[in-house]
Parts: sequence; structure tokens; C-alpha cells
Amino acid sequence: MKNVFLDKFKESPRDKPLYLITILGFLIVLFAYIFVFIPIEASIPIYGILDYEFVWTEIRAEAILSVWGVEGISSQSSAIYWDFLFIVGYSSLALSLIILVLRKTEGKFQKLGLYFTLTPFLTGLFDIIENINLLIMMNNPTSVSMINAFTASLSALIKFSFLFAAIIYFLVGLIIIIIGRVKKY
Repeated sequence: MKNVFLDKFKESPRDKPLYLITILGFLIVLFAYIFVFIPIEASIPIYGILDYEFVWTEIRAEAILSVWGVEGISSQSSAIYWDFLFIVGYSSLALSLIILVLRKTEGKFQKLGLYFTLTPFLTGLFDIIENINLLIMMNNPTSVSMINAFTASLSALIKFSFLFAAIIYFLVGLIIIIIGRVKKY
């Protein structure tokens, strides 16, 4: 089965813009992680953002928000707003790396890679859904909705699953490429 839309990734974007997208995505991820997420995470002694992403219930969400207090909620809210830029960075990086690998492979693995080009978009979409629900809970920390807690956690689980699958595809593809090049010599 041929997918005309996804097949375009075999040639588009061209290599130079793709390398620029890769570098830009990497720089956004690096900048946000070093200058935003690490300092904010270090400022909160108990419960990190991952604890909050996987809160699952309103009782646990209210407990975390209570421990964080007003200052903690404020700094974590800031991190979530920064995460919207981070989504652009890691999605761009993941997409470009998947495209680079699929272009260097062939056959079934390349076809699989074409479908994996969807994972950065899906990851970003579920991250946005997660962030919106996390922010909703932060806006009313004493009256958190079960729907928001569950939706945020489920979205985080799906997001990380897609991201993990994309990383596995990239690493396996990289190994295939390296083995192919070693065999040529």
C-alpha cells in the first residue's frame, strides 16, 4: 500500500533545510532543558513535573499542588508554558532524525519509517492536551477535576509511548545504517 502524502518525506524537505531543522530543534531542546527545566526542577524539592504529569487522580494532584504551594505552582506553570516551545523543538528534532534515517534505509524499514514520521506530530498533540489539562488543574489547585487529572496522565502516557517508539526506530535505523556501511568496507 502506497501513501502518497508520506512518500513525500523521501525527498522533501531537501537535505539542507532538514539539517537546519535538526539543528534548530536540537538547540531549542538544549536551551529549554538547560536554562528552564533543570533550574525549575531544582527549585522544587518534592514532586517533579513527571510526578504531576502522571498524577492520574484529583486527590494526588491536589496533594502535589499543596506541597508545591503558590511559588511552586507558579514556577511549574512557567515550565509548562515553556514546554509549548519545547514541543516544537523536540517534534522538529524527532521528525528530522526519522526522515534522515528513513532516507538512508530501504525496503520495509523505510516504509515503516514513513509511518513513524507521524509520531512527532502525535507526540506533540498529546503533549499539548496534557499541558492544557495540567494548567487547568493549576488554576484551581484546591478543586481539581478527575477528568483533567486522568486526561493529563493518559495524554502523558500516550505521548511518551509515541516518543519512545520514535527513538527506538531512530536507534535501530542508525544501527542498520552503520552495519550497512561497515559491510561495504
